[in-house]
Amino acid sequence: MSEPVGHRLLPSCLVSTRPLRLFNTLSREVAGFEPRKPPSVGMYSCGPTVYAYQHIGNMRAYVFADILKRTLRWKGYEVRHVINITDVGHLTSDADVGDDKLELAARRERRTIWEIAEHYTAAFRNDLAKLRVLDPDLWSKATDHIPPMIEFASQLDRTGWCYALPSGLYFDTSRDEDYGKLARLDIEGQLEGARVGTVEGKRNPADFAVWRTADASEQRQMEWDSPWGRGAPGWHLECSVMSIEHLGRHFDIHTGGVDHIPIHHTNEIAQSEAYLADGENWVRWWLHGEFMNLKGAKISKSAGGGALVGDLVDRGYHPLVYRYLLLQAHYRSQIEFSWEAIDGARTGLRRLLERYASARSEPAAVLGDGARSHLEAFDAAMCDDLNTPKALAVVAAASRDEALGQDEVTALAREFDTVLAIGLADLSPSDLDLKHSDVAVTNADIEAVVAERASARARRNLARSDELRAQLTELGVVVEDHADGTSSWRWA
Repeated sequence: MSEPVGHRLLPSCLVSTRPLRLFNTLSREVAGFEPRKPPSVGMYSCGPTVYAYQHIGNMRAYVFADILKRTLRWKGYEVRHVINITDVGHLTSDADVGDDKLELAARRERRTIWEIAEHYTAAFRNDLAKLRVLDPDLWSKATDHIPPMIEFASQLDRTGWCYALPSGLYFDTSRDEDYGKLARLDIEGQLEGARVGTVEGKRNPADFAVWRTADASEQRQMEWDSPWGRGAPGWHLECSVMSIEHLGRHFDIHTGGVDHIPIHHTNEIAQSEAYLADGENWVRWWLHGEFMNLKGAKISKSAGGGALVGDLVDRGYHPLVYRYLLLQAHYRSQIEFSWEAIDGARTGLRRLLERYASARSEPAAVLGDGARSHLEAFDAAMCDDLNTPKALAVVAAASRDEALGQDEVTALAREFDTVLAIGLADLSPSDLDLKHSDVAVTNADIEAVVAERASARARRNLARSDELRAQLTELGVVVEDHADGTSSWRWA
């Protein structure tokens, strides 16, 4: 289910010079995209906190970022893309109080925090591959960047942007006249505790931790020495440091979900612009994807209840059916998941694959005027703030155009799929009807089930443990339980 061999990701000579227009959350308007140093584009996407499996709603942000990156490359830009992995520092909410999510998961699953991070990172990347989300140019782990984080925080402290409390180093938002400009926050009207939780000694409700000093009475697995005591970086600090280190002091695009706007991205901007101190906007373009409503998808076997990509596969849905479902809505529109909706998406994608059947056998041709008109319409849709619903309508219209030769259909399918990646150029309709034996099972998939079974055993949920063992047996996996409570597995 990875990207087909030979799938082109180079600027297309068939693409017009029409400008790409995008909605910038910072300006609240759609405008023509212009990078700082064309044709190069630096792009950073907030990655997951790897303490649990990412449900299908989480995956929407990465499909959106993938569509953006594919479109940029299709238009001729050279994109350097970074996604971070948060393996420390993110507490149980967006607050500055509570447990670190990974520490909590490690205690719950009786594994080290390093094992937790490695396991859930592998599961996340496996799901991205199933959805044909291209790997970034760089995966950036927070724990690989602790020294530059301490140096970044030290500069903020030296220049008077922070103040120290027993609980850590805090950014003084009252010094930033533009604080909250991304979210258009009414700082004066906010109540204590409404944003980031009550911390004794904090000067302002919006102030946030740059470094969290560990409580001497607690034993945490991830701690580092710093000028403010032994502890760990604040969540917001991580993204500022990693993006600047790998993309430069200023870069072009920062993406994430809309939930990041009022706190995480707002705080990233505040500390980064205080650190840079050059009077410029740190990042020129902020793009955010909307939520998916998962009320109709609470079927996951994993803790948390949200449906996973693996749950869709277990029910016989090819992962690209879910990608197709997402593209039926604009990235800035909310979408509701239901089994009826994904059934409809499977029907719609199957119909397209039937009409583009020749794309898997015919050589591509030079496009005639009729085919070029479809490509122009597709380009116009994608340049209209990534209007994927309109682009899919163009794909469908081209598939019904009887004036096109089969070789032209092939050429169009490959162009469309360079951006959309829904299988037009390599999937057959029958590929959408998955049986369990049809699904490529990786070691990461097996490790995920084994870990879930270990968690069930630790909770003494023997019925669930037995159910998972049966699933593994069906896959041809032998599980061996050991006296110390651990389990190992091997292929039969």
